[in-house]
Amino acid sequence: MTTSLPRPKIVFFDIDDTLYIKDENRVPSSITSALTALKDTGALVAIASGRSIGVIPPVVKDLIDNIGIDLLLTINGGYNLYQGKPFLDFPLCREKVESITAKLAADGIGYACMTHDTIFAMSDTDELRTALASLHIPYQFIDRDQFDFGQSVYQILAFYAEGTCTPALPPNTKTVRWHECAVDILDQDGSKARAIRAVLDKLGIDPQDSCAFGDGLNDIEMLKLVGTAIAMGNAHEQLKAHADIICARHDEDGIAKILAQLGWIAPA
Repeated sequence: MTTSLPRPKIVFFDIDDTLYIKDENRVPSSITSALTALKDTGALVAIASGRSIGVIPPVVKDLIDNIGIDLLLTINGGYNLYQGKPFLDFPLCREKVESITAKLAADGIGYACMTHDTIFAMSDTDELRTALASLHIPYQFIDRDQFDFGQSVYQILAFYAEGTCTPALPPNTKTVRWHECAVDILDQDGSKARAIRAVLDKLGIDPQDSCAFGDGLNDIEMLKLVGTAIAMGNAHEQLKAHADIICARHDEDGIAKILAQLGWIAPA
């Protein structure tokens, strides 16, 4: 039996395999009522995703609109909205984007750049197609010499299999794997946690008064930061090691059940 805990002032939810069952392209029916009930208590409800605005699944966009999500942290916290308006962002520097993409191109590794709403793929490889198709992610092909490197790029995607030779990247850069064929390339301090920390500071909320739900490796820093860290039952084992609570799976109404068990919403 889960012990009741003080209700947080803000709760962050990952999208894929947390709020959204990607293999079935649906949001569990229990999510809308559970998050609405959470908002009715006065808590802020936020999404923190590796996706950009342009590739959020339509069913999740409907959830955002219907509930009135307060905060939307996208691209692993690179580009963020509060009450539907740009709030904080952390773009990669142009020189780093040009250097990394040139290196990937020279090594024959598929890659793409993420702006706030579009994924621009500058190569066509089996790994790229496989990884992006796994999340039903739309993208736009463009020749590298036609891409505007002056615009804000928040993340680079590189497509190579786990266990193969990794590309040499500039200092203060890291990769986070999200598919057996794909990694995110970010600044060393880039993460959902960086954005959450900045958002909480701007809103005057102590991290101990926050909570986060996640399932993947890009959620580790986020769970380490917040006061109450909850991993889905279907989460990566490395993430579960950083959780205060492990709830039921995303396809077993895990979010709604744990919110009720914690006393943060009334049981359905």
